[in-house]
Amino acid sequence: MARPKVEPGLEPNRRRELLRAAARLFVDKGFAATTTRDIAEAVGMRAGSPFYHFRSKQELLKAAMIEGLDSGLVRLLAAVDGVADPEMRLRRLVRTHLGNLLEDDCRSPMLIYESRALEPADRAEVAAAFDRYQAPWQATLDALAAGGRIASAAPPLRLLMFGMLNGCSHWFRPGGTLSVDQIADAAAGLLLGGGANQKSPDS
Repeated sequence: MARPKVEPGLEPNRRRELLRAAARLFVDKGFAATTTRDIAEAVGMRAGSPFYHFRSKQELLKAAMIEGLDSGLVRLLAAVDGVADPEMRLRRLVRTHLGNLLEDDCRSPMLIYESRALEPADRAEVAAAFDRYQAPWQATLDALAAGGRIASAAPPLRLLMFGMLNGCSHWFRPGGTLSVDQIADAAAGLLLGGGANQKSPDS
């Protein structure tokens, strides 16, 4: 069956806006409780318009997760490009990850648990994207452990770290008493066994 023709006004550049709105709603309300009408209203579309871009809500979830993780990875790699010191790399990874979540409205790292709504093949694609996103983190933790800066780089540390960082989105308030830089410094200090007054990535 042929896909419907794109209705007037639905330009390709709306895809990114649609994915971001969907990811935000899936995090805030949960995948099951979010309707396509909710998503359409969030971006000023008619109720059925998301299906001009995606065949189902599940396809929209998969795309939001994979494209969000991959675009976030591009920012992570750019932040650590040319940085040899693993401690500085970790600080930049932390700051960039928090920027993805709190400043760039990239909620994909928080959506991993919603992959249970997908078919096995789609879950495997999402898992591969998450593995790509985690790769520079694990490499940095391995380098820190090899240099004696942390006791272990075992995978639970990486997963606990993501849980801690992702949790910030539940209580961070733009314009509040804590800036993203301050939160990043404090988080990196916890991971490295130091205080928040150590060097920030831009010091």
